[in-house]
Order: sequence, then C-alpha cells, then structure tokens
Amino acid sequence: MAPQSTGSHPFRRRKRHIGERIAEFLIRLTASVSILMIFLILVFVLREAWGIVSYLSGSSPTAQTEVTVHKSNTDAPETYGDSQPDSYGEEPAPANEPESYNPDVQETITDTSGIVPTETSSSDEPESYNPDVTDYTATDAGTEKESEPLITKTLSQNIVGEVWQPISSEPKYGIMPLILGTAKTTFLAILIAAPLAILAAIYTAFFAPRRLREIMKPVIELLAGFPSVVVGFFCLMLVADFVQSTFGVEYRLNAIVGGIGLAIAIVPVIFTITEDSLMSVPKTYREASLALGATEWQTAFKVMLPAALPGVVAAVLLGVGRAFGETMIALMATGNAAVYSGSMLEPVRTLAATIGAEMGEVIWGSLHYNILFMLGVLLFLVSFTINALTEFFVKGMLAKKFQGEA
Repeated sequence: MAPQSTGSHPFRRRKRHIGERIAEFLIRLTASVSILMIFLILVFVLREAWGIVSYLSGSSPTAQTEVTVHKSNTDAPETYGDSQPDSYGEEPAPANEPESYNPDVQETITDTSGIVPTETSSSDEPESYNPDVTDYTATDAGTEKESEPLITKTLSQNIVGEVWQPISSEPKYGIMPLILGTAKTTFLAILIAAPLAILAAIYTAFFAPRRLREIMKPVIELLAGFPSVVVGFFCLMLVADFVQSTFGVEYRLNAIVGGIGLAIAIVPVIFTITEDSLMSVPKTYREASLALGATEWQTAFKVMLPAALPGVVAAVLLGVGRAFGETMIALMATGNAAVYSGSMLEPVRTLAATIGAEMGEVIWGSLHYNILFMLGVLLFLVSFTINALTEFFVKGMLAKKFQGEA
C-alpha cells in the first residue's frame, strides 16, 4: 500500500502562528519572574532575620547574651551600639537669645544675686512598667540603693518569654503572647467561618433555585474584594459595641471581636472553594443516591459532601492561612495588646499585627529589627506548612481514598 501524503495527514503538527509563540513566551516569562520574586523576597527576609544568630552566638559587637541590670546616674542620651544619634539641622542658639523651653531638660535660672537654685528631685517620677527590672528603693538619706536583679535571662530565654516589651529600659522580646494571640484569633475565625461557609456552599450547590444561586455566589465572592481596613473599621465601630453589650465583657476590643473580623475575611475563600468542589462531583452520584430512596439532605451530607471532602479540607486550610497572616483586621479589632492569657475576653496581639505596627519605627539593624524579621520567617513557615498539607495530604491521600485508588 502506498504511503499517504504527509501534507493531508489529519494528525500532522501544524505550524504555530507568531502570536502563539509570543503568548507562550510571555506566559513563561511571567511565571519565571513570579518564581524569582518569591525567591528574592524569601532570601531578603532570611538575610535580615539572620542577624539574630550573631546575637545568640555572641559574635555581634552589640550582642547582649544576658539581660543586665543597671541604672545610669548621668543625663547622657542612650546610644544603640557604637552608633550616635543623628542631628537634623539643629543650629546652636545665639548667646543673647533665651533658650527654648524643653520640659525634659532641667532649666537653670540665675538671679541677680548669683544664687543658682537647686535641682528638683525626680524621685516622684513614675517608673515604666517592666516586670524583670531591678527594683530601686530609696534610703532614709535620700540616696538610691540598687537591689539584686530579680531575673537574669539569656537572649534565647528572653525570646521565648511571656512579655513582649521591646521599647523599655530592659527590652523584652517574648514572642509567646504573640503566638498565643494569633492562635486564639485564628481558631475563633475558623470556628465561625468554616461551618457558615460550608453550609452556604451546600445550600447554593444543591438547594437554592437557579436564579438565587446566580445572585448569591457573586455577592459572597464580592466580599473577598473588600479592603481589610474597611472590615477592621466595621469591627472597631459596630462589632465591638455589639460584643461588649451582649456578653458584658470588660474590654471593648478583644479576641472575640478579632475572630469575628477574621471570619468575615475568610468566609468567601472557604465558600468559593467548597462550592466549586461540590459542583465538580459527578452528577451520577446524586442521581444514584436519589434513585435508591435517599432524600435531598441525605444525599448532600452523606454522598456529595464526603466525595468533595478533599476540596473542603483544602478550603479550610487556605482559610487558616489567610486568617493567620491577616494584618489590618488584627491590628484594628483585637486591642493590639500583647497579653499572655488564655481568655478570649482579653485583648490580644498577633504576629502579623506586631510586624505591621512596629516595623516602621524600629531602628535599622538593631536586635528588635532582627526579631521582627524572625517573626516574618515564622509566618512564612506556617504558610508553607499549610500549603504543603493542602497539596500533598488533601490532593494526594484523601483524593485517592475517595476515588477508590487507595
């Protein structure tokens, strides 16, 4: 038999158009740039957080491996390491002009008799709250007597402590209140949002009329486009008053208000993915269940929902990641106080809110600066772990199980 002509072969690869080549090149370029940007951001965060290793090892010239207790009797300004405070165009005052008033500087006034008044005592000034600082007591003679330090901690013990107070005479960098606050708000958000979003997805997929379904889904998904600051302002002004008047709590902003705000933010995420998972289940499952005499509710909860369970679990995990990394809502609706307490009725502070609130005012290269980047690395590790669970566990193990391949 004579061979067929390749020119008329139906499966012959046709020549690609120049527009297809350009589109393919742009897609590859966009994907490569996205991967490169993610890698560069990760390298930058790790590089800035790496400075804390030098503090822990003691190799940094400004590293303090122990929290020392001291009190200076001089009026010299505090310096950070070897650096000196910068001056911003301050000019010396002329000799014939009076000095400007500064409430923090002791003013010396000389009268015509040449008598210089004595300095006022500063013993009545309130001291800043710092639980681990040495207690100074005044003797009868009016002199200060320094007692023994209450607590001496290494830097690693300081970081895992229960007090976050980076701006004080003896800085505290305990991240445990931040981790606990993040866990409380995330748990409340998932506890509120997951049942609501899953039930709404089930109703939209199987029970809502077609016209109502076409309205409900876009409206709920539109909520995902709301700016976080708008949701935080709504919780600050309305939800906080409702929670305080309903439960009679002492603090107007607390973990409950923050959890409600985060729940509003993650409901569209869980709803959208869950509804798409339910709609992707073959219709033959539903038809077979109804043919065997099951009701609509039995079919939805005992047949369709278990078949779509991998997508539902993925939706919940993505909601956890969204709530864990939210900044503005947590900053505005939680009270933003680093309180180490298990109560849901007290203010909390999250890891993301701490970075957002303090990064703009921190001294570049300081220990506080490195610890804030360390918190960023911690957030990245949690997000990466959640995405890994979603990819390998949900799409791998559960998908094979419910498809009968396991």
